[in-house]
Amino acid sequence: MRRLDRFRRSLRRAWFRRRGVLAGRVLAGGMLSLLLLLAGCGPKNAADVVHELDKLMAKLESYETDGKMILKTGGQDVEYTVSVWYRKPHYYRISLMNESNDVTQIVLRNDEGVFVLTPHLNKMFRFQSDWPERSGQVYLYQSLVHSIVSDQNRKFATDKDAFVFDVAANYANNSMLARQKIWLDKKSFAPRRVEVSDANANVLVEMRFDRFEFGKKFEAGAFDMHWNMSGPRGGENAQPQASPGAPGQNAASVGKAQEKRGASPGAGAASRGEPGGTAGTSDGRSATNTERAGADRDVGFGVVRPSYTPPGVREKDVVDLRLDDAPAVMLRYEGTYHYTLTESRPREQTVSMLAGEPVDLGFTVGVLVGDEPKTLVWWTEDGVEFRLSSAELPVEEMVRIARSTEGETGK
Repeated sequence: MRRLDRFRRSLRRAWFRRRGVLAGRVLAGGMLSLLLLLAGCGPKNAADVVHELDKLMAKLESYETDGKMILKTGGQDVEYTVSVWYRKPHYYRISLMNESNDVTQIVLRNDEGVFVLTPHLNKMFRFQSDWPERSGQVYLYQSLVHSIVSDQNRKFATDKDAFVFDVAANYANNSMLARQKIWLDKKSFAPRRVEVSDANANVLVEMRFDRFEFGKKFEAGAFDMHWNMSGPRGGENAQPQASPGAPGQNAASVGKAQEKRGASPGAGAASRGEPGGTAGTSDGRSATNTERAGADRDVGFGVVRPSYTPPGVREKDVVDLRLDDAPAVMLRYEGTYHYTLTESRPREQTVSMLAGEPVDLGFTVGVLVGDEPKTLVWWTEDGVEFRLSSAELPVEEMVRIARSTEGETGK
């Protein structure tokens, strides 16, 4: 009997020991699963986010965004209301409204080329370009993602609702922009904010995205030039309508004479700052130069002198001429660089060019065309057109000169 009791007790002890081992194994397995689950739901690192961005870009079809862009020029900040439409593969519509003068410009890319539109002046420049592939823009999602993915020395942080990347800035024609911080929404990876700074960490450009929508469906005609030239805001409040002919048809009708003017305004002796000769006009005719230094001219606007000239450069003279039967003036500069600045109020509404690139001047969008000479074209809200032409000036210097005309009054 005693032996039987001892045997039963030993069986019970063995059963409890086995049960404990099994329970321990189950507990350990549960803990391991929990740890793996927690690791999978844990905070993402930079490599995780970059991987997700790569996947997102591979399937990106379209988006729409609205926001505010602030340019800190050292004086008074310039604020733009920005609206961006994108549809795969290469359709872009960027509307930029300058808050200080209520002027809207539109940069448009479609199958016909790239357009810079100023609807309130009924003015349009059209040219062939691969923009924006070669020049990043702070308001374009593709540019921001590319700067994050391509920078192997990127810095990464998180805040409450966003991933924050500090990466190199690579914006064409502006080497002052050295670094940029980009805030991306943790859930959707949509942009929230961008700050672009110089080498001393001074913020020069700030972009705030108020709304961002992936997979946006656009109406037919949204990227059509004629539709975007209509309406009080260049098509924002207009309904799409059938285009009167192929986009760019009106641009082509201005003819080769205006193409020549666009590619090389002020060509010949005048554009090189050489004395004598005649100044060429847009229709191939010539006007005799009449040099009248310092006097007001009957051109319908005051002569504007840039507040910036490159070191070693001085104004040589001012030449009166006529362009398309309209009075104009040409300021000629010499020294370290030779260049001309032509100011006019042209009557033509459209200009077609073979090749060009939109250039952000801060207060407006200009067009850079040609090679030798290069020509930077921009215009004011009252229709005065500026053409800065030189075979010698670096593009960054051209942009600085152009920007220094903002706020200058005609004399």
